[in-house]
Amino acid sequence: MNRDANIVQFSAQYSIGGCPSLYFRLFDLDPDLLPLFKYNCKTFSTPQECLSSPEFLEHIRKVMLVIDAAVTHLENLHCLEDYLSNLGRKHQAVGVKVESFEAVGDSLLYMLEKCHGPAFKMNVREAWIKLYSTVVKAMSCGWKVPRKVE
Repeated sequence: MNRDANIVQFSAQYSIGGCPSLYFRLFDLDPDLLPLFKYNCKTFSTPQECLSSPEFLEHIRKVMLVIDAAVTHLENLHCLEDYLSNLGRKHQAVGVKVESFEAVGDSLLYMLEKCHGPAFKMNVREAWIKLYSTVVKAMSCGWKVPRKVE
């Protein structure tokens, strides 16, 4: 196993409970994402309201499953490409833009730093950036690019 894989897999075990902080940070960085989360035709006016929704908590659980799958298959991420591409397509369908994944990545790093404290060294940060970049690249393949009519 390569060094980055070891770092990510070791550090992931200390990050599981931090996902709500990822979303608080995400909504701070990109408040326009909050209205994209609608459950039973209900939109949320505040991040706190959204984070207290059982449906949103289920969404958080699913996000953690994707992160866990990426960590588990770190040495063989190409086996997740179809799944991640389809996930990208689903995100596009609800109005998420590819550009939003930069804020998600920043929020993920924020969450990891909060979970790890001083143990979140530059090598850990860089290993997670590599993993996240690979996941986003695969998800981005699911975006349907509109064709120009000539």
